[in-house]
Amino acid sequence: MTLRAYARLAAAAFWLAGCFVCYSIARPIGRESRWVRRFMRGIGGLLGLRVTIEGRPKPGHVLYVANHISWLDILALGGASEARFIAKDEIARWPLVGSLARLGGTVFVSRERRGATRVQADAVAAALGEGRPVALFAEGGTGDPSFVRPFRPALFASAVEAGTPVQPVAIDYGPDRARYAWPDGMSFADEAKRMLNRAEPVPVTLRFLPPLDPATLDRKALAAQSHAGISSALV
Repeated sequence: MTLRAYARLAAAAFWLAGCFVCYSIARPIGRESRWVRRFMRGIGGLLGLRVTIEGRPKPGHVLYVANHISWLDILALGGASEARFIAKDEIARWPLVGSLARLGGTVFVSRERRGATRVQADAVAAALGEGRPVALFAEGGTGDPSFVRPFRPALFASAVEAGTPVQPVAIDYGPDRARYAWPDGMSFADEAKRMLNRAEPVPVTLRFLPPLDPATLDRKALAAQSHAGISSALV
């Protein structure tokens, strides 16, 4: 790794330590999510993220639905809101990352186990009722940044059951988005090293689109309209 990467790692360690102390103090009074947001925004800044926000993020009880290009998406969206994320359960077992995800309130779901859809939907619906936004990358993983893959409608049922608005979010890295995409088959460690070594800033725009009402749309319609809105916003 380069000297730049080691400097970023050292700065990230100091930032993590400081935020963890503040998080621990704020947790008994229910204010810890603010420090999760500050931690993500700070780490994103260390990695060169330059975030522009268009539209108005809906606070509180809302399901953010976004396209997924890079693991930087989590830092960008998490630093711009107090959202907790939905992630595959294997991430909970990753060293350090899994522990940080749990502290941030991540909702872990199994995408491989058959018959688990009902349990997953209940877990997400419960999270939606706790007052913080919940963020879903509805493509099911990162992929080709040149288009938005079809959204999986299963977890949209959680918003319908909880009566929670769905707000599509288009994550746009601009015409050079392919440079920031997580290459297929690359491990998290190698991808993190690639980003730590990167010299130039990483511009990203978060476009918060008008919320959708689950009282008038079923899960399939919510998925289809979210996909259409995000695809249009990325053109």
